[in-house]
Amino acid sequence: MGTVSIAIDGPAGAGKSTIAKIVAKRMNIHYLDTGAMYRAVALKALEKGLDCKDPAQIIPMLSMTNLSIFYHQDQQHVYLDGKDVTDLIRFPRVSAAASDIAVIPEVRMMLVKIQRELAQRYSLVIDGRDIGTFVLPNADKKFYLTATLEERARRRWLEMQDKGYNTDFEEIKRDLEKRDLNDSNRAFAPLRKAEDAILIDTTGKTIEQVVDEVCSHLAGVLDLDKR
Repeated sequence: MGTVSIAIDGPAGAGKSTIAKIVAKRMNIHYLDTGAMYRAVALKALEKGLDCKDPAQIIPMLSMTNLSIFYHQDQQHVYLDGKDVTDLIRFPRVSAAASDIAVIPEVRMMLVKIQRELAQRYSLVIDGRDIGTFVLPNADKKFYLTATLEERARRRWLEMQDKGYNTDFEEIKRDLEKRDLNDSNRAFAPLRKAEDAILIDTTGKTIEQVVDEVCSHLAGVLDLDKR
């Protein structure tokens, strides 16, 4: 029996994770947040006092890093060396470090290998920066979500507020702008829209509107008997 893969790419704060989670639930398949995997590696580097921009410091760490994905009550949890770091990886400094560390090809290949293995085992909705262009170029359906920088920063700020973190809006905006630049200009698997991806601008749209738009393109794609 085969599996079905749905790729959702786009810049940070475009709503990929939120939309992907709901689409996966509606379609009754698993959701995989690849960005969380990069954040976990970045968190370990930060805790060890390493420079996330220096491959010479990061690459030796990879062979001693155990990264696993588990699901509890339909929520994805990221385990780093046996510890649940799902909440710890959401701080702005970890997000910024994740963008830096993702530029290192060895990091990406380590995580892409895990992602491809999961896609062979399960039907998945996967979101990230290069899912449709590099990780799963043969995904059954591809989407590229975007929104204005102001809108993306506002969403991320509200998300942090809801979790009880007092973060500065302008800091978040600068962080997103930096990540956009890093992700789009990296030499290895940069952020870009796949030629066969469906472009959806989420600015000014509700979550329900975007989910409905995505799901409208999935009719006939997801054969649940293939799971």
